Amino acid sequence: MAYPGLPSREALAWVVDELRSVLFPGYVGGRVTGGSDALAFHIGATLDRALVTLEDQVRRAHCFSCEASDPARCTTCEDKARSACAAFLGRLPEVKRLLATDVRAAYEGDPAATSPSETILCYPGILALTCQRLAHELYALGVPLLPRIITEHAHGLTGIDIHPGARIGDSFFIDHGTGVVIGETCEIGRHVRLYQGVTLGARSFPLDEHGHPVKGIPRHPIVEDDVIIYSGATVLGRITIGAGSVVGGNVWLTHSVPPGSHMSQTAVRQTDYAEGDGI
Repeated sequence: MAYPGLPSREALAWVVDELRSVLFPGYVGGRVTGGSDALAFHIGATLDRALVTLEDQVRRAHCFSCEASDPARCTTCEDKARSACAAFLGRLPEVKRLLATDVRAAYEGDPAATSPSETILCYPGILALTCQRLAHELYALGVPLLPRIITEHAHGLTGIDIHPGARIGDSFFIDHGTGVVIGETCEIGRHVRLYQGVTLGARSFPLDEHGHPVKGIPRHPIVEDDVIIYSGATVLGRITIGAGSVVGGNVWLTHSVPPGSHMSQTAVRQTDYAEGDGI
């Protein structure tokens, strides 16, 4: 068995597009004609193509991280790839269900949206979420490298940076989206809305005895159900934004707030000058 080489960003981008055409048939990948039988054939054939390539990429990722003395002779990575892809396939119906709630949330949450179809075809938040929800399943299955490659592909296309480890509930809406950052250990509830420039980040990085950042510990916010966070807000640390809260634009928040809170900036002070006074 030859060493397969590194994962390919181009191959993974192709896989994502194929999976998007399964999740949104007719919207991505061209029109599907011929009724329900033709649709079933399209979905089956597309999944078959995509999963063959994905399994190869998952094997490459495991081989890259393999600690065997000779990864080229190790069959464990191939077994892991086959098992992960089978499990991933079983999760696609749930991913499709979640994305349907995201599309509905985008349509209902934006007065400018003329139809759910417009949000699928045009909204960067839907593209970024599609990639993140797919990547999250691979992340949960312990697949190395590939989840980050997929979400960084979406980041480059949309300006929305969502770590594949973030746990996101249904009906999530990112309006406009550019500059949004969502960290690895974020937990986001149902019916949450974010606007452009929002950061859900870490406040500090605990260090081990050698002075290196401790990996994997919860360090990003928990955002409960029905929260709205407006543009430019920065929410840092393992804090909780209680259900139904509203965080205003450009707010800097580093402490938990109870359900139903309304957080805003200090009132702006306006001073009028005449004929150059005060300059």
